[in-house]
Amino acid sequence: MLDEQAKKTILRKIPHGLYICGVKHEDNLNGFTASWVMQSSFDPPLVVNCVKRDSGSHAMIEASGVFALSVLEAGQKDIAQKFFKPQTRVGNKFEDVEFYVGQTGCPIISDSLGYVECKVVDAVKKGDHTVFIGEAIAAGVHRDGEPLLLESTGWNYGG
Repeated sequence: MLDEQAKKTILRKIPHGLYICGVKHEDNLNGFTASWVMQSSFDPPLVVNCVKRDSGSHAMIEASGVFALSVLEAGQKDIAQKFFKPQTRVGNKFEDVEFYVGQTGCPIISDSLGYVECKVVDAVKKGDHTVFIGEAIAAGVHRDGEPLLLESTGWNYGG
């Protein structure tokens, strides 16, 4: 039998970085705070990005087949917080966040450690998230620094 409290406690101990996932579909741009992200292959360079299936950004990734991940720096909790809320509730999340459009057409946060842009090469739909597997097709470093980790924010997304 699964001990629900033990499951929640231990799953929340898996370390996660915080990223802004920039997405686009046609002329629409959006972004969301992502934490279930990891590199999964060297050759080809693959990145796994798990996205909540009932989100607007999920539909945008499915339609466009691309996404960009901006790596936030420790101390950028305010940016991560801004991108947690659904676009339908807050409107243009990029209104006061400087960004540029990358090779994929997805928004990239200018004030981040750097980014990776991916084209979706596979997807696995299980549970309430889809595991998008993206091949890195562009990347850049803006500056050196320590990445923002979920555990340093006091927030929980897991369990």
